[in-house]
Amino acid sequence: MNLNGWWSAASQNAAQWRWLQWFNLRPEESERTFLMFAFYTATSIGILWLEVSAAALFLGEYGADSLPWIYIASAGIGTGLGFVYSLMQKFLPLRRVIVIIAVLMAMPLFVFRLGLNPAFLGGYTIFLMRLWLEAIYVLNELNTSITANQLFNIREIKRTYPLISSGILAADVLSGFSLPLLQSWIGLSNVILLASLMLLVGAGILFYLSEAYQQAFPDSPKRRLQETQHDFTARRLRGPLQRYVILIVAFFVMAQILSLLVDFQYLSQLEQNLSVSDIAAFLALFSGILGIFELITQWFISGRAIERLGVFAIAILPPALLTVLSFLSSIDLLRLFWGVIILKFLDELLRYTLLASIGPVLFQPIPDTVRSRIQSTVRGIAEPISSGLTGAGILITIWLCQRLFPNVDANLFQNLESRVFLFQIFIFAGVWLGAVLLLRSRYLGLLVLSAERGQLSLSDVDLRTFKRAVVEALDRPGTEADKHSCIELLAHIDPKNVGEVLSPLLPNMSPALQRQSLETMLNFPNPIYLDRVRALIQQSDLQPEVLAVALRYVWLTEPDPDMQELRPYLKSEVDPVVRGTAASLMLRRGNPRQKAEATDTLRRMLTHMRERERVMGCRALGEAVYLQALRLYIRPLLQDQSLRVRCALLEAIAATHLEEYYPSLLRGLHYKSTREAAMRALVRLENDAIPMLIELAEDVRKPELIRTYALTAIGQIGTIEALNALVAQLMTAWGATRRNILRILLKLPQEIGIDAVADILGRSGVENLINQELLFIGQVYAALLDLTPERVSGREADLLRRSLNDAQVDAFERLFLLMRFLYPSSAIQAASFNLQSDSHDSMARGLEILDNTLDIPSKRALLSILDRRSTLEKLESLAEIMPYTPMSPSQRLRHLLELRSFLSDWTLSCCFHLARQARWSVTSEQTLSCLRHPTGFVREAVLTYLKVASPRVLPELLPLLQNDPDRLVAAQVRQMMAELGLEPLNAAISGVEGQSNGAVRLPGHSGLEPI
Repeated sequence: MNLNGWWSAASQNAAQWRWLQWFNLRPEESERTFLMFAFYTATSIGILWLEVSAAALFLGEYGADSLPWIYIASAGIGTGLGFVYSLMQKFLPLRRVIVIIAVLMAMPLFVFRLGLNPAFLGGYTIFLMRLWLEAIYVLNELNTSITANQLFNIREIKRTYPLISSGILAADVLSGFSLPLLQSWIGLSNVILLASLMLLVGAGILFYLSEAYQQAFPDSPKRRLQETQHDFTARRLRGPLQRYVILIVAFFVMAQILSLLVDFQYLSQLEQNLSVSDIAAFLALFSGILGIFELITQWFISGRAIERLGVFAIAILPPALLTVLSFLSSIDLLRLFWGVIILKFLDELLRYTLLASIGPVLFQPIPDTVRSRIQSTVRGIAEPISSGLTGAGILITIWLCQRLFPNVDANLFQNLESRVFLFQIFIFAGVWLGAVLLLRSRYLGLLVLSAERGQLSLSDVDLRTFKRAVVEALDRPGTEADKHSCIELLAHIDPKNVGEVLSPLLPNMSPALQRQSLETMLNFPNPIYLDRVRALIQQSDLQPEVLAVALRYVWLTEPDPDMQELRPYLKSEVDPVVRGTAASLMLRRGNPRQKAEATDTLRRMLTHMRERERVMGCRALGEAVYLQALRLYIRPLLQDQSLRVRCALLEAIAATHLEEYYPSLLRGLHYKSTREAAMRALVRLENDAIPMLIELAEDVRKPELIRTYALTAIGQIGTIEALNALVAQLMTAWGATRRNILRILLKLPQEIGIDAVADILGRSGVENLINQELLFIGQVYAALLDLTPERVSGREADLLRRSLNDAQVDAFERLFLLMRFLYPSSAIQAASFNLQSDSHDSMARGLEILDNTLDIPSKRALLSILDRRSTLEKLESLAEIMPYTPMSPSQRLRHLLELRSFLSDWTLSCCFHLARQARWSVTSEQTLSCLRHPTGFVREAVLTYLKVASPRVLPELLPLLQNDPDRLVAAQVRQMMAELGLEPLNAAISGVEGQSNGAVRLPGHSGLEPI
């Protein structure tokens, strides 16, 4: 029975996981995501019901000519409501603000329903309701984006927000097909009450979210943090960036103007051709059909179209279609009514699918430091202002038409007025099209400029556009360093197809760029480009370094190369770099006779008196694959007097996978002179090096610096297996080792370390690591409370307390490193910087940043221990993680020694020094365990303790320690043996593991007598 239940649960979990994979979600994100989707869908259904009802009633009461006043009023309402929203956050916690705003959006609708009665406000209510609709749109978008940003971190929101944002598309379908039925059952006016109920349903879901995920929201009202978050981006935009920003503003302003003009014409045509009830039904049906097309486009077409056509091919599509359709409608090739309907349909479809997808990409070339400010300026200020100006422009156009055609028939006047607006749409669409074309050229230039400065985010780069930008940047005059950076970035973005861009440019490049381009192309050689590389080899003035790489490209890419052509390059007068390359190629692909000739050439190079010959010979070994008789020269070369030769040979060992010499690579890490070459060689081995490096990293007897380099090499390997090994080490490591692993993972490019931790551990795994650190901090606080100066005095006690405070600081550092795996590094680093200050204001700002950033369950405890509070108060805040039980000082010391795996070496030694000074007993197991400790001064502290605590056992232990690898410990043992009159043993002691181990194997003494 239990087995059946388990199998059923496993099947359900597997099915759930498949669904989540289809939506690109993780299990820990699913509940929040679907609740946010439900909230956004319910709220959007209510808003769309209200929109259709308000539009129909407004057109029936005022007509389309009054819509410009709504546009003008909406220009200020967005800014005003944004100010009110910010003001509320200063007085109320954010999780209360979002719920209050959601409820406030619904409440006026009940009043509007009463006001529709002619006995009350009547027509004024319709105008206010249409205006309130604009306000609801602003408030709903604010609520949705702010709530999503609080519930999801920056990495989660990339996966979850596309699903959340599709709620409005689903609402289009549901509201569009349901409204005609509702209208026939309860009437158009009563639909407003249903809209308010749907808004309240959305508010209820939001209330549940705010309560279920309280930790995601700050408890305190939002304060001003301008002094903390200095706006280093306030510098003036100049040059290419300024021009690009102007075009960005023009792009979005034109899009907003055209949206309002098309909407005005759309509603005008409905007013002229349909009754009020028919308008509501048509709007609902139009919305439902449009919603279906939007969902299909967004889910199945947008991504593929952008990937295949490119960003600017998509950006050109809306203005081009608007230009053509408005022109055809204005000259009667399309019937005016249906032309405007098609215009509205395509505008809405493209605006909320393709344009919404490419919008963020257009901001990518702008440096990160100013991008968010420019986005908020464009979308939050420029667009609302353009709405108001468009409304004013529509009113002016209507007034001019009335003055120009005073005596024209009403129907003819409406027809002429519509054609004037269609002509305006044609003009503005043309301007929009021109802005897109100019934007494309500026985009290319700024994209390359950002790449040169290392400011480009690669996640959203349009590949076709960037390739075109690289070609233009390499063709035009510029610095060598700038062109190097372009090639490196291109190789990083599209390594398999770099030859398509670089091979035509090879003849006109400098030697350094030619070499870099050929080396980049060699990573993924393609026979298509062989003719261009062969043409380069024919140049008489080619640099030897470039010729060598070109030879490698041709003879490694050619399916059936003629190796005889390489023989002239084996002559002694040829530059060693070319001669070595030719010999290695012949060793790799030649016949037995050619291999023998190449072997003889390399033998002479490896034994040559000149250093350059030997270095190039070693490099050629790395390219040869089959070393054959040349293996005999490897061991002498490892002891060569030239550092360059030894380093070149280490890389050759890795390139040829000579497993018998892998220990030499590990030994190379121990010496500063060969460390960099050994690191490169080990990284080149990739997965083959991981077991060796893990063994070295786990050897606690090795210096911390060497273990850190081993972990760094694993991180630089960067394969899935390497990242898995590094994360596995993170889960078991502690102290300085854990800190080093965290730093290595955070420094890996493109956040692959952060993604690896997210994939392997998940958010819950990182939270568990944070809780471990909090638990350790709680133990430190408990020790500080039980070992106060009033209870334990003396220099040894002071040293222990100081070491415990240092341990607390180290734990805080690890906490902030862990938080960077869940939240933006800039926010965590700003908080850390402020919390390190002695200023009360700075500390308050640091806590405020964390309060507005963190959403982990232990958030309150974490903020409490970072605040200026007493040790007891901090410990009380950790009660859920670590309940505190007071102990006597001696008990607390023994408890600390039980946690010895988590204590630093210095804290451990301080414990024994205090035990000796205070004459406290320590258990035999703790003593013997620390006597085997790999750190010398810990063993020294234990021996000093034993001298006082167990003088009768000490004579039995000292002979086992006389060959201790630590010189100070060995000297201390000899001194103690002399004091006790013990003779040193001549023979090797079987209880000592050896000089290299640093740990002593001791018998189990259970008779250590307590003091």
